[in-house]
Amino acid sequence: MKKRTRVQRILEPGMRLFFLVLILFAVATAFFEPIVAACEFAAVILLYIGYARSVIHRRRNLARYFDQIADNLDSAAKDSVINYPLPMVVVRVDTGEILWCNARFTELTGEREHLFEIRVSDMIPGFDLRWLLEGKGERPGEVTVRGRVLTVTGNIVRSGARDGRGLMGTLYFHDMTELVELRREAALSRTVVSILLIDNFDEIMKNVTDAKRSNLHAAIDEKVSRWADPAHGILRKYDRDKYLFVFEERHLAAFQEKRFAVLEDMREITGAGDIPVTLSIGIGRDCEDLSEAFTFASLAIDMALSRGGDQAVVKHRYNFEFFGGHSKEVEKRTKVKSRIMANTLARLVTSSSKVMVMGHAGADIDSVGAAAGVVCVARKCGTPAFIVVEENRSPARRLIGILRAAPEYQGVFIDSQTALLHADAETLLVIVDCNRPEIVESPPLLQTVNRVAVIDHHRRAATYIDNADLNFHEPYASSTCELVAELMRYICEPGDITRAEAGAMLAGIVLDTKDFALHTGVSTFEAAAFLRGAGADTIAVKKLFQNDLDSTVLRHAVIREARMVGPKCAMSVMETPVDRTVAAQAADELLTVSGVAASFVVFPAGDRETAVCARSLGDFNVQVICEKLGGGGHQAMAGAQLKDADLHEVSRRLVQVIESIYAEN
Repeated sequence: MKKRTRVQRILEPGMRLFFLVLILFAVATAFFEPIVAACEFAAVILLYIGYARSVIHRRRNLARYFDQIADNLDSAAKDSVINYPLPMVVVRVDTGEILWCNARFTELTGEREHLFEIRVSDMIPGFDLRWLLEGKGERPGEVTVRGRVLTVTGNIVRSGARDGRGLMGTLYFHDMTELVELRREAALSRTVVSILLIDNFDEIMKNVTDAKRSNLHAAIDEKVSRWADPAHGILRKYDRDKYLFVFEERHLAAFQEKRFAVLEDMREITGAGDIPVTLSIGIGRDCEDLSEAFTFASLAIDMALSRGGDQAVVKHRYNFEFFGGHSKEVEKRTKVKSRIMANTLARLVTSSSKVMVMGHAGADIDSVGAAAGVVCVARKCGTPAFIVVEENRSPARRLIGILRAAPEYQGVFIDSQTALLHADAETLLVIVDCNRPEIVESPPLLQTVNRVAVIDHHRRAATYIDNADLNFHEPYASSTCELVAELMRYICEPGDITRAEAGAMLAGIVLDTKDFALHTGVSTFEAAAFLRGAGADTIAVKKLFQNDLDSTVLRHAVIREARMVGPKCAMSVMETPVDRTVAAQAADELLTVSGVAASFVVFPAGDRETAVCARSLGDFNVQVICEKLGGGGHQAMAGAQLKDADLHEVSRRLVQVIESIYAEN
C-alpha cells in the first residue's frame, strides 16, 4: 500500500495524457530496441494497474462515506448535500487529494476534466490542511481563487490514524470578495486632515512692497492648489500662512510616493532677500473621527516645526512618518519667547524642593555645560540643585573635574541611583541636550519625577518627552548652552555666574559650532558675548579640547580607514573600540577633506553595542540618516547607539540609508 501510494504521487496530475505519452514512447522504442520496448510496455501496464486499483480504492472509500451519510438522511437532505449553495469539496487530509466536490466548486475553480486527479494545493498555492488536523474550524487567513477572495471552514468527517493518514475532510469555501472590497473601500475613503503652514512667512514678507506681497500670496496659493487638486478634497486658507486640506485616504499614498513634491516646488518661490519659501505639512490619519484627525494633524505640524520645518509629517495612531527635512534651519527665536521661557523656568525652580539636571547618556561638554547653567539658575533662586551623570561613561570627564573643584559644586554631581533615592514629589527634573526619553541618562528617574522641563536644540524624533511643564525646544539654536545662556540673561546677573560655569557653557557652544564655523546665528554670538562678560576664559576652553598623544594617533588611524560612500560622504569603520570624543574629532577632521560634505565613523562602543558618529557641513542632513538607524541629533551633528548590533551589519545599513537619501534627492 505504501509503495502504491508513492507511485500514485508520481503519476499525478493528468494521468491519461501521462499514460499516452508513455505508450507512444514505447512504440517509438520498438523500432530500435524491441526488448527494451517490451519492458516498457510491461512497466506501463503495471503502473496503470496500480493506478486503477488506487482509483477504485478511493471511489470505494468515497462511496462508503456517502453511504454512511445516506443512512442518516432522507432524500431531501441528500439533495441538499449535493446542491449545497457553498462551494464544497471532500479531500484526503494527509495528501490534499480531491475525492468529491459539488457543482459550485467546479464553477469556482473552472476545473472540470481532471478535478479528481489533483490536490487542493495545485489550485490554491500554499494551501495546507494542518489547521484541520489541529481541530480548528476555520483556516487562518484568506485565500484567492481566480480573483475571488475566500475564507475556508471545514471538519474531519471520518476518523483515522493520528498522523492524518486515511482521514477525509469536508471543506466549505465562503466568498468574501464583496465584503473585502467594501472593507477596502471603507479604509480608502477614511478622512485625512492636513495642515499646511508657510513656516518662514514673516521672513519672506519682511520689507517687501504691497505689489510684491500680493504676488507672493498668489504664487503660494497657486502652488498649493495645483498640488492638492488631484485629491479632489477641500482646501481652505484659514490664516495668512495656514491652509486646511481635507481629503480621502486613497490619495495619501500618491503624495507619499512623490515625497510631497509641493515641498520642493514651494522653494522655487523667493521672497525678501531671495529667501526661498518653505512649507511644512502636518497630516493626521487612521482616526476615529474628524476631531481626532485634526488633533493628529496639529501634533504633526508641531513635530515638523520642531524639526526645522520644510518637511511633511504624517501622524497615525501609533507613530510619526517623516518626509523631506533636508533644508537648513532658519533662526526664528524671539526675545519675547526667551523672556517668557525664562520667567516660567524661574517660577518652576522657585516652587520646587530641589532641582535635578540630566542630559543624554554619555553626557558631552554641551550637556554638562548646559546643566551647569541650570545649576546657576537654581542657586540664584535659592533651590538646591544636582547634576545626574554617570561620570565613567561621560566624554566630558575633564570638564566635570573642573566644575567639581569649585566650592559651589561640592556634592552637586550624583549618579542615577542616588538621584532616585533623593527625588520627591516636589522635585523638578530639567532635561538638557536631549528630548527622547529612551536615551536620557536615567530613564527610571524620568518616569519617577512628576515635574519635568526640557531644554534642547536637537531635531525632535518620533519619540519625545511630552507633557513637560516647560519645553524650550529650538532646533535653530547652535547648542543647548546657547539656549540656557539666553534664559540666564533674564534671570541671573553676570556676577551670579562663576568663571567655571561660564567657561563650561562657552565650551559647549564652541563644541557644537566647531569654533563658531557651523550653525551659528546672531543669538549664538550674543550668548558667547554674555558668557565672556561673565568671566569665561577662552584659553581654558581651548585646553578642554586638547588630546594626549595616544588619542591623536588613534584619531589619525580612524581617518586613515575612511572611504568614500556616495558622491560626497566619507565613512570610517573601526574594528577596535574608540573613545567617543576621538570618533567625533575624527569625523570633524574628515570634513576638512576636499569633496567631503558629510562624514561617518562607525565603531564598537561597549559590550555588543555599536555607535555611529555623524558630522556634516550643514548642506547634508545627517540627522535624517541617523534617525533611520534609531538615533538622532542635529542637521550638522548626529549619532546613533545600537545595542546588540553587529559592526559590519550597522555599516551596511548605513551605506543603504545614505544611498536611499541620494536616491530621494
